[in-house]
Amino acid sequence: MIRTRNSASGAHQQSLKPPKKSRRDSDHELLTYGIAKSALGCVLVATGDKGVAAVLIGESPTVVIDDLRTRFPKAHLTRDDQMLVSETLQLVSYIESAKEDVNFDLDLRGTEFQKKVWRAVRKLKIGETTTYTDLARTIGSPSAVRAVANACSINPFAFAVPCHRVLHKERSLSFSPNRGNDRQRPMVDREAKALKQ
Repeated sequence: MIRTRNSASGAHQQSLKPPKKSRRDSDHELLTYGIAKSALGCVLVATGDKGVAAVLIGESPTVVIDDLRTRFPKAHLTRDDQMLVSETLQLVSYIESAKEDVNFDLDLRGTEFQKKVWRAVRKLKIGETTTYTDLARTIGSPSAVRAVANACSINPFAFAVPCHRVLHKERSLSFSPNRGNDRQRPMVDREAKALKQ
């Protein structure tokens, strides 16, 4: 009887412990995303446990979903447009009017340097622009202009981290045609126009 009680007690204590996560479980996370249409294309907002993990824009839902899969190859992806309607509407509203910045809690993922660049870019207000050179100085790394440009080029938070406000030193657009120049120009122009109204 004593042996049975001890055994039962041990089993009970063990059942109170949270189950251990396997390595495979910890390697995978759940990301929920929503998609909406805007004047510049389809926008996708993906969120996880720590906030918005990606804000993507592309020509079609297929393009932005494929982009999300490429960026998060191990994640379990679930689409729920209704759950993220507040975020996608905020993003569409910004694109259409350029009057109010998007304000998401972001789950910044990258090197410490990249996150430093993105945080600095987030401080740029609507209608305000800077250059890669000035941005490098702002973060205390004046010789890291190329690294700053690279951090902006791989920014996974379209418009939420407004890298479209970062220009070349001659103040020309910094995005090449195959990397969103067709979206950078409209937003720079819309923001400038919104400030005058």
